[in-house]
Amino acid sequence: QVQLVESGGGLAQPGGSLRLSCAASGFTFSQYAMSWARQAPGKGLEWISGIYSDGINTYYASSVKGRFTISRDNAKNTLYLQMNGLKADDTALYYCAPVGSNWSVPLFGSWGQGTQVTVSS
Repeated sequence: QVQLVESGGGLAQPGGSLRLSCAASGFTFSQYAMSWARQAPGKGLEWISGIYSDGINTYYASSVKGRFTISRDNAKNTLYLQMNGLKADDTALYYCAPVGSNWSVPLFGSWGQGTQVTVSS
């Protein structure tokens, strides 16, 4: 059974930082590319970042490029998202999932339960 548990969200000030984690189990984490996506209030799901299984190649949406950094620890079955320079527009529920050829489609049918990020002064 695939389990994805996101954590690390919270309240941050504009310009601040947060580090999200995604603990994965139920599949061979090291063999899969992973993605982060987010959903802001009243908006659709937005893919924001992906990383290949080896952790070397990473990709970002233009909305977060240069501010967010995706990484992974295959020994710990954990995916990370370091978020710097946070803006109010980054307020959203953040999700992770293993993905295939399409970065924005969860390979096993669903994203995790999400972790809330709120950016406000």
